[in-house]
Amino acid sequence: MKTDSKIKLDVQDELAWEPSIDETKIGVAVDNGVVTLSGEVDSYTKKMAAEKAAKRVQGVKAVAEDIVVKYASSLEKTDTEIAKAAIDALQWHSSVPNDTVMVKVENGWVYLSGKVNWSYQKDSAKNAVKDLTGVRGVSNSILVQNDVKPFEVKNNIKRAFERAAEIDANNIDISVDGHTITLSGKVHSIKEKEDAAKAAFNAPGVFEVKNNLRVQYYSEYA
Repeated sequence: MKTDSKIKLDVQDELAWEPSIDETKIGVAVDNGVVTLSGEVDSYTKKMAAEKAAKRVQGVKAVAEDIVVKYASSLEKTDTEIAKAAIDALQWHSSVPNDTVMVKVENGWVYLSGKVNWSYQKDSAKNAVKDLTGVRGVSNSILVQNDVKPFEVKNNIKRAFERAAEIDANNIDISVDGHTITLSGKVHSIKEKEDAAKAAFNAPGVFEVKNNLRVQYYSEYA
């Protein structure tokens, strides 16, 4: 099993490898496999890129992300300007149905609400606004409404796991309670854990995914 010091070095190297990030502005601390990122970046996209980079590193069990988004004064936007830009972006985004998503902005943080029929539409709404200038974060509370029978949901998720190259379907248990999916079992990395949750969430009829998968690396299986 990797030591915290080795994980820290690997995370720093992964940040340096990510072309969109200035790794010199991001601090890394590791405690029992939990990585804490700190520092400043000049866009929300870079903040998310740093988090994703850390999660790619083997040995990382969780990421606590304390990075602050700070725009240059010339790029600062008022909440009203951000809200107008977000509404325009959603209207132009073909994957987001018109008049289904509400936008609220406070201190640069965008809050999305409303109802859509599919999970990919919920994800598309966030993708439409996250790169807008002035955005410091996005909270996506859009509800997914789609009536599908529980056994169909479970079968669809199981087939999705089996198709995915990076998900070991044999180690994951799926339970369905209405529109809520609970995943349990073991995975080999935090990325596999998140990929499994994303695959489950993309299944028609799923409103919520409880991800109880435990990260256990290959060396821990021996």
